[in-house]
Amino acid sequence: MTDVIVVGGGPAGLSAAMFTQKNGLETTVFDTDETWMHKAHLFNYLGLGSEDGTAFMATARRQVESYGVDRRQGEEVTDVSETDDGFAVETEDDSLESDYVVLATGANRDLASSLGVAFDGDVVDVDITMETSVEDAYATGAMGRAEEWQAVISAGDGAAAALNILTKEKGEHYHDFDVPADADATFGGMADDE
Repeated sequence: MTDVIVVGGGPAGLSAAMFTQKNGLETTVFDTDETWMHKAHLFNYLGLGSEDGTAFMATARRQVESYGVDRRQGEEVTDVSETDDGFAVETEDDSLESDYVVLATGANRDLASSLGVAFDGDVVDVDITMETSVEDAYATGAMGRAEEWQAVISAGDGAAAALNILTKEKGEHYHDFDVPADADATFGGMADDE
């Protein structure tokens, strides 16, 4: 059993995974690499002047892996269901259980539908923290937005879901603020492009 399972390895899923793992929750990401980011070139992502979407994803994956996230590249999730203690996630070859699940599968809402979350029209109905009608199940990015499909929005949705999970786990509002000394301690001053 793991603490958090994230289904989807685009900006929303990787953002959620980074925050949860970084703050002490064992996290597994299932990443089929079908993100829209491979078709993107980012000129509108705050902090980036110009970045190819595939290059951005490579950097994001390295960052997530540096925190120790179990990222399962190419392993597709076929079903998500509730259990007595959380959730069961099924792939063709494996089954894994978790306390929390974050769905980050873009506009593909099939897993959310099979989990039985509420919908608002064609999109998953989520609150401001990205939590669905199924307690401890979150839907991020395009899953809960009809047309607001932007990498920066999706990454923020993933972070919102992660911070809400961390708030539940820690029993108080949780904030993840870093200072320069944190980067030196974590990455030893590693440059962003390494």
